[in-house]
Amino acid sequence: MFEISIQIDRPAQTVFRYIEDIESAPAWYSAVQSVTKLTAGPAGRGTRYAFSRELGGQVLENIVQVTEFEVDALLTLLSLNGPTPFNYRFRLVPKGNKTHLHLEGSITGRGLPGAMVLLAPLASNFFERGMRANLLNLKRIVETARPAG
Repeated sequence: MFEISIQIDRPAQTVFRYIEDIESAPAWYSAVQSVTKLTAGPAGRGTRYAFSRELGGQVLENIVQVTEFEVDALLTLLSLNGPTPFNYRFRLVPKGNKTHLHLEGSITGRGLPGAMVLLAPLASNFFERGMRANLLNLKRIVETARPAG
């Protein structure tokens, strides 16, 4: 398990809009090539997505479900199948016009193909570094986007 915290200089409502728009994850989540929503209706608890991720030159597929959803406050993604099972819990804490974003993540290297299986014992550290960079990408995108309205 790993934990990452960053501050984003935008209100929690603005930050949450980017996180809940899971299909736009490839814009800030470097390993994610595409996300396809599998269930109808707005994002919420129980919504499922097909993630296509690239790891070590291999394209890996996961079905991912939203297991917790509290508008402007909490979003948890759990992989239901596929390699590198993960659970990412994004908590947002408003601090005036800023947001404290806290990610609790767990991921394993289980199911990695070929020689990548040798990375399994290092998976958590590897994915933590990657997610830190991804959250900094998210921060940059959110902070430089033009405000709605």
